[in-house]
Amino acid sequence: MNKGCFIVFEGPDGSGKSTVSQAVYEKLKARDWPVVLTREPGGSRIAEDIRDIILDTHNTEMDARTEALLYAASRRQHLIEKVLPAVEQGKIVICDRFVDSSLAYQAYGRQLGLEAVLSINEFAIEGYYPDLTIFLNVTAETGLKRLANRKDLDRLDQESLEFHQLVFAGYQKILATAKHHYIIVDANQTIDQVVNSALTIIEDFVNER
Repeated sequence: MNKGCFIVFEGPDGSGKSTVSQAVYEKLKARDWPVVLTREPGGSRIAEDIRDIILDTHNTEMDARTEALLYAASRRQHLIEKVLPAVEQGKIVICDRFVDSSLAYQAYGRQLGLEAVLSINEFAIEGYYPDLTIFLNVTAETGLKRLANRKDLDRLDQESLEFHQLVFAGYQKILATAKHHYIIVDANQTIDQVVNSALTIIEDFVNER
C-alpha cells in the first residue's frame, strides 16, 4: 500500500459526513493504514482562518460571489499545503467536502451558475480531483431535522429549507454528470451501517489500485 489517494465524503448538511469520515478514519488508523483526515473549508491554518470568516453567523451581509471566492481560496491553500504532500507521501487522505460542495452550494444553492463556480475552482485545484467520492444521500428535509438538535449551527446550516432543497437538487445533477468516481451510500441507515458501508467501499477501492 505505497500509492497515496484522495478520498472525499460529500453530502448535504445533516448527512453525517463529519461523523462518518471521523469513524472511518479511526477504523483505518487502528489497522495501521497510512491515513490522514482533513476537512473543507479548512484543514490548514490559513484555510481554517478563511473557514471562520465563511461560516461566522455574524457575517450575514456576505455576498454570494465573495462566499464562492473564499471557498475556492481556502481550497487552494488546503490542497497545496496538506492534501498533495500527504498523497505524494503515499498516504490515504480522507476529506470532508471538496469541489462538489461548492458546485452544490454556490452554483446551485446560491444560483451563481455552474460555469462560474466551476471556473474559479478549477483555477484553484488545477485539475486535481478526488480518486473517489462517497456521497451520503439524504434529503434536505431529513438533513435539517437532524440539525435541529445542534447548538452550534453555522451560517450555512441556518439557511432556509428552500436553499437546502436547491443544494440537494444540485447534488443530484452533479451525480448524474460526474466525470470522476462516485459511489452513493444511503445515509438514512444507522451511523454504524453507513460507516461500515463506507469502510468497505474504501477498502475495496484501495486494494484494487
